[in-house]
Amino acid sequence: MLPFERPDRRKPDDLRIVSIEPGIAPNASGSVIVRFGHTQVICAATLENKVPGWMQKQGIGGGWLTAEYSMLPYSTHERKQRDSSRGKVDGRTIEIQRLIGRALRAVTDLSKLPGQTLWVDCDVLQADGGTRTASITGAYVAARLAIEKAIQNKQLAENPFTDSIAAVSVGVYEDQEVLDLNYEEDSGASVDANVVMTGSGRFVEVQGSGEEATFSEEQLHTLLDLAKRGLGELKAIQENAIGKGKNLA
Repeated sequence: MLPFERPDRRKPDDLRIVSIEPGIAPNASGSVIVRFGHTQVICAATLENKVPGWMQKQGIGGGWLTAEYSMLPYSTHERKQRDSSRGKVDGRTIEIQRLIGRALRAVTDLSKLPGQTLWVDCDVLQADGGTRTASITGAYVAARLAIEKAIQNKQLAENPFTDSIAAVSVGVYEDQEVLDLNYEEDSGASVDANVVMTGSGRFVEVQGSGEEATFSEEQLHTLLDLAKRGLGELKAIQENAIGKGKNLA
């Protein structure tokens, strides 16, 4: 029997090469390009001095944070038609942008965004698996940089974030639990999951399923342990990117 080997030769508990580069979109309040291997996503955050109409109608105080997500036509091997050309947003896009928004709001005190909305846009330049987890990980950094800029410019009195947030994928590929699946692994996995966690180690969301397969409680614990290991590394990368971004301001 041949020893287990991942398509890109990584160990089961290795992340892909991850980088977060700030300052990619000058017109945004905060922005990064985040790379997980060949997956690349631009995340840009913009603070707007108004809140959604439903908040005004319901008399809800504080502010709001929301996200939009899209895959650019050339991000995949076969051209992906723009939602604007199709005349509707596909279900996967809606699901992912809601996930990004939920994840960020889980670590945001919205009362500290009085009368303001923080928009976070995530645009996939290249997709090779894990676009939603890369988007969440980069979106937090872009949002933090936007907040830091707003505080410096006296637009906000204090930081509304109560913790950091990041996400990573895990799965079972060829009967082996692995961290941070690329496209080849994701498409061939018998089990795949996305884990969203705060910097202090609290779960926000765990999305997992067997692909025509089942998995044991022991495998679930192994997958969560792998995710926690990877998320600890991602937290350090995020902190480094935030420090670089502050120096660019």
